[in-house]
Amino acid sequence: METVQELIPLAKEMLGQKPKGKLVKLYVLGSVLAFFGIVLGLVETVCAPFTAARRLRDEEAAVASLQAALERQALRTQALQEKGKQQEAVQCSRGLSNRQHAS
Repeated sequence: METVQELIPLAKEMLGQKPKGKLVKLYVLGSVLAFFGIVLGLVETVCAPFTAARRLRDEEAAVASLQAALERQALRTQALQEKGKQQEAVQCSRGLSNRQHAS
């Protein structure tokens, strides 16, 4: 079954031998399934570049969102560290000012 041109003589030969109905139905079913397989393969081949590009865009968007989240988290931790240093500086200066007045 290398070419479609071989199918027509094969079908004529099968009908000439008077095969059973079940055999013909089975052969037709197999041929239809093979045809659908070919069509699906062609559709997949044609659409593959578009789905690959979509996957790439989705991955890039996910990486960008992760980077943005990491940057926000870094800014938060930096702000918290600065706030902590300011509070420590205020507490140290209060302690020194209390000692100066006490002595």
